[in-house]
Amino acid sequence: MQKVKTPIEVRYQETDQMGVVYHANYLVWFEIGRTKLIESLGFQYTDMEKHDIVSPVTNANVQFKRPIRYGEKVCIETWLEAYNGIRTTYGYCIRNEKDEIAVSGTTEHVIVKKDSFRPLSLRKTFPAWHQAYMKQLKGE
Repeated sequence: MQKVKTPIEVRYQETDQMGVVYHANYLVWFEIGRTKLIESLGFQYTDMEKHDIVSPVTNANVQFKRPIRYGEKVCIETWLEAYNGIRTTYGYCIRNEKDEIAVSGTTEHVIVKKDSFRPLSLRKTFPAWHQAYMKQLKGE
C-alpha cells in the first residue's frame, strides 16, 4: 500500500488560545494529504468537477494523541484504507518532528452529482480511478 507523505509547517492562525493546533484544522490537513495522494495516482479533483461531480465527506474520525504547536513541522501520511467501488475510505497519520503519531484518522467519501447530490459509482463513472484504487488495495 502506497503512503504519500506531505510536509506541513504549522501556521500561527491554525492554533487556539492554548497554543496548539485547533482541532478542526486537522480535517483541512487530511484534505491536503488526500489531494496529494490522489495526485500521486495521476488524478485531480478538478477532473471530477469538470463533469459536475464532487466527493463529499460522509464520515470522519479523528484521534488526538499529542498536541501540535505553532512553528512545528509535521508530516501527514495518507493512504487508501478501504474502497468498494462506491465508498472510499482514506487513512491519515500526522507525525510530529520526533516521528511520534500526534493525530490519526479516516475520512469516508462517495461521489455525487453536484446539483442533486445523487450518489454515483466511482467504478462506473471513473474507471481509471477505480483501477488505480484497486491496485492500491492490492499493494501494487
